[in-house]
Amino acid sequence: MQKTPTPRRGTKGQRTRERILDSAMELFSRSGFYAVSLRDIAAHAGMTHAGLLHHFPGKDELLIQVLTRREEMAAEQTQTGDTDPDKLLERHLDQLTFNMRTPGLVGLFVKISGEASDPSHPAHDYFVQRYRRLRKGTAWLMRILFARATPPIGHDPDSVAQQLLALVDGLQTQWLLDPDEVDMRASVVTYLNQLGLDLDDRPHP
Repeated sequence: MQKTPTPRRGTKGQRTRERILDSAMELFSRSGFYAVSLRDIAAHAGMTHAGLLHHFPGKDELLIQVLTRREEMAAEQTQTGDTDPDKLLERHLDQLTFNMRTPGLVGLFVKISGEASDPSHPAHDYFVQRYRRLRKGTAWLMRILFARATPPIGHDPDSVAQQLLALVDGLQTQWLLDPDEVDMRASVVTYLNQLGLDLDDRPHP
């Protein structure tokens, strides 16, 4: 699994934390949360177990930091500050293009989100809240785009939001298995066209 490079900056302590997070991200995406120990992560990061515990006292906390950092990294690639619905939709499509350049990050979410369906998993609440937020935001965007269409589109925005997120999740798994045969962005554009949004199949940025 590809390791995602991170710019090295800040203090020595900050750089060490980044190195730990990079190692944890790669190992979690490859093997899942349960199969990886803190000692595994420390060895991968080139440091002692005690040294890692100085920065992250527990694996649960480390996992949440890894997931949060992954979302921050993805947001940095597509953040525009626009609130225009058309620009927001384009930003979401750009996110799919970014994901197709970062198999390690995609693998992390596919692997951990599957494990986190267990209520006892440390990331369970994280993913519950994440999907609630994504459903709400996607439904809001679809509601505006449907109302602006000519003629207005009668699909239920909440149902479409669930379907769209399920489509993206399924495409991520298929893409990880067979990346040469799956274009996530193009597939989502096709789905939105079928809903009646009449999007251009815009080239990847």
